[in-house]
Amino acid sequence: MPTPRLAVRGARKQFPGVLALDGVSLALAAGEVLAVVGENGAGKSTLMKIVAGVYTPDAGDVELDGAPVRFATPASAIAAGVVLIHQELNLAENLTVADNLFLGRELTRGGFLRALDRRAMNARTADLLARVGLPAERALERVERLPPGEKQLVEIARALGTDVRVLIMDEPTSSLTQKETDQLYVVIDALKAAGVSVLYISHRLAEVKRVADRVVVLRDGRNAGELAKSEITHDHMVRLMVGRDLKQFYPKVKRSGTGGSAVLELRGVTFRGGPVRPVSLEVRAGEILGTAGLVGAGRTELSEAVFGVRALTGGEILINGTPARITSPADAIAAGVLLVPEDRRLHGLVLAESVGFNLALPNLDRLTSLFGVRRRAERELHATWIDRLRVKTPSAAQPVGLLSGGNQQKVVYGKWLARGPRVLILDEPTRGVDVGAKAEIYALIDELAGNGVAVWMITSDMEELLGMSDRVVVMHEGAIAGELSRAALSEEAVMRLATGGTGT
Repeated sequence: MPTPRLAVRGARKQFPGVLALDGVSLALAAGEVLAVVGENGAGKSTLMKIVAGVYTPDAGDVELDGAPVRFATPASAIAAGVVLIHQELNLAENLTVADNLFLGRELTRGGFLRALDRRAMNARTADLLARVGLPAERALERVERLPPGEKQLVEIARALGTDVRVLIMDEPTSSLTQKETDQLYVVIDALKAAGVSVLYISHRLAEVKRVADRVVVLRDGRNAGELAKSEITHDHMVRLMVGRDLKQFYPKVKRSGTGGSAVLELRGVTFRGGPVRPVSLEVRAGEILGTAGLVGAGRTELSEAVFGVRALTGGEILINGTPARITSPADAIAAGVLLVPEDRRLHGLVLAESVGFNLALPNLDRLTSLFGVRRRAERELHATWIDRLRVKTPSAAQPVGLLSGGNQQKVVYGKWLARGPRVLILDEPTRGVDVGAKAEIYALIDELAGNGVAVWMITSDMEELLGMSDRVVVMHEGAIAGELSRAALSEEAVMRLATGGTGT
């Protein structure tokens, strides 16, 4: 390779109790897409933050076009053309899209009494939005009113508005529909043609194969291997990421698929903010009920209604055949109906608090006495679930927001499993989770169902749906479009129902 656009040599970074990077190196050519993959905790995000000026390395060098650089702040990195698009969006929700795109670098006009040149900013915003497939009228829309996928595209448009030379994308498709993802691919191809270099982080290995010219694999904070374009396959990446073959990625399903009696039953349910058409389904003891549907089909909203987040306007919910009055999450928790939400950072965790705090929070009724919290019982709960779920954390006192995505997800599971759920609702159970952690979560879900828990799994991951479900219901425009037994389950059958057709 000639002088690389970006080079990292021997990067090392240690946090209290954690060696995040241990001598990591990579090189990125001009106009190349280099994917960086690895399990959660492998060091990917730490490496990207060093490149983008968020962290300073303890050792090692960073070079840009052959010249050593040491970015003290993200602003200095952006000034040099190195832009990081975080997985967790960094937008000012109360401002318009145009205001966000020019925040900190506003265009002005006039002489001594200068004023914002909103006409110029709006026109430039329209051009940038067109590049990511969004209509020009979004320029004046407040960001808080946009759906998650469009917010992600606004982040990308903001990066394109700078003089970008190296664009770092951390899980850029996690909130995108397939149509928006296809548009992102068009944007990446255009960036490559213009000579922009792209560092691409994703747990979705199929899209890595689609976009990457090369792949660098990290494992436990070190370089684990590198793959040329012709070598990029799902199995090859997985082997380097986890250090072993995952011949049985999904557990062998030994259950009959029919489950036992219905633990959770919905009869003609309608709810506030939901569809007019009533929804009926049941989740049985010892089964994994998969639920599929396109974006906007109402899957998440239905789970929120069952968990008491949304008020019912009709129908009834039965637990073990008995009508249950669920008007709040507290009612659902008391009934043994527990929800692992789609957005763990927003709805599943208190990020500033410790791992132990998050594990204990929904279990305080079992950890307290007249004299306050029973600290010994609390410590036992921490130790049990950190150990059982293999949460990678220096201690229970570690702020949960500092853990990797996969370990954060394990904490969400742990706090509910400590209660012994009757029904466990999993909304996108492995979103933003690496392949190794996925295998652990799948084994856990399989174990729970094997122990008689009724598992209701809502997922957009087709491989996950087909690999884990005993039975699948498919939603379309807020209603149940059909049901598929395991024997009838196929991607084609699911998509026919999800798009309004029949399952046969």
